[in-house]
Amino acid sequence: MFQKVAIIGGGAAAATLVSELLERRTPRPLHLTWFAGSAQPGRGVAYGTPSERHLLNVRAASMGMFVSKPGGFLEYAQALDPTVKGSDFLPRRLYGDFLQSRVDAAIKNAPQFGHDINVMPFAAESLVPSPEGVAVGYGDEEAHVEAAVLAIGSLPPRPLAGVADAALASGRYVTDPWPYLAGVESDDRPLRVLVIGLGLTAVDVMLDLSARWPNAHFTALSRHGHLPEPHLAAASAPGDDGTDLVESMRDDPNVRGWLHRLREAAESADDWRTVVDGMRPYTQGLWNDLPASERARFLRHARWAWERARHRMPPQVARAVGKLEAACKLTRMRGRMQSVSLRMDGDLDVVRRETGKDTTVSETYDIVIQTVGLNTDTLRTEHTLMRQLVIDDLVTPDRMGLGLAAQPDGHLLDGNGKPRGNLFAIGSLLRGALWESTAIPEIRKQAQSVANMLTAK
Repeated sequence: MFQKVAIIGGGAAAATLVSELLERRTPRPLHLTWFAGSAQPGRGVAYGTPSERHLLNVRAASMGMFVSKPGGFLEYAQALDPTVKGSDFLPRRLYGDFLQSRVDAAIKNAPQFGHDINVMPFAAESLVPSPEGVAVGYGDEEAHVEAAVLAIGSLPPRPLAGVADAALASGRYVTDPWPYLAGVESDDRPLRVLVIGLGLTAVDVMLDLSARWPNAHFTALSRHGHLPEPHLAAASAPGDDGTDLVESMRDDPNVRGWLHRLREAAESADDWRTVVDGMRPYTQGLWNDLPASERARFLRHARWAWERARHRMPPQVARAVGKLEAACKLTRMRGRMQSVSLRMDGDLDVVRRETGKDTTVSETYDIVIQTVGLNTDTLRTEHTLMRQLVIDDLVTPDRMGLGLAAQPDGHLLDGNGKPRGNLFAIGSLLRGALWESTAIPEIRKQAQSVANMLTAK
């Protein structure tokens, strides 16, 4: 058992693990040091938005914080509003409130289990694991613990290739939309806005800005030009448990065959969403079955389609985006951004290549916002702690840019590819090992598993 443990990160994954540990009865008391980077941790980027337009894309009944209590969030929401239903898609702000309330309660109740926790409003800047323990550096100080868990979430976004330094310096090319949305003001001008990417973040950005910029026109550019699929209005269960489909996929682990089987299953189902949802308990195991070459093939050719089907929009969000398109305030385009440069008049010149064509098109915008999804490329990140770990060869970056090399149980691999007994990760850093590793239903299972290992006799 590890008694002295450092948890590094201030978002939902870290909050879940902290609460999981503090509410356990253990053979010996725990002494936790939480490097949260904030005086009020728990929300992170995902649940830090104050906008009521930004909704969870998972129904309330499935968003509990603990494996043993999956309905915890629904109970919290119904205590505030008895009309809330388990099938509702609620504001992410409310889920942030829930996380903070659970963390606060766990910290308050920790002494009755004999535990104590030191919440550090600093980010960990260095980490040196050894057989004797882990040294965690922050500022000019250093903390010594027996084990550490990285729960840092997505890495800071990096500008896409082809964006000129002058465009970045102008502030008109937005690499990270969330701080931008937090400070943006209302504007009645007919702004020309390019959004690069068409996932759930892009949808959130466009809906929020369209309310503040009523005369703006949004152009959304992605490789295939498709929005995320919508959820059904009512929750539905799979027609069967999906085991026949999964077993057939395990017997022949290749992406082309898998896509063929999925299409067949979707065509025979009452609704294709039930097939995708029915696969969720098996996705991590299927990913583990895929050879490295097939994983690379999936990322090149099928990732966009899977994520569009897997990470869906709430019905009311889909309707709101549809209204933007019907009002001619949103245009979707297929292609890739080639370059962004700053003009003499302060506008941005964007060169894009249309999908399936050799020609390029140049257009001018007032604002360009990058919304290309989670950054998990640990080899190229500017994140201080991650750079130190990689440069010092203390961890191994995932070869496909999906976080860190790790065992499926969360043990990180050292520079030689061997598992470290006292260094773990949960959340998005495990995408390479698990693929499905960013949503609360998966994170709470990881938190329970890592907590079991940390507290094992």
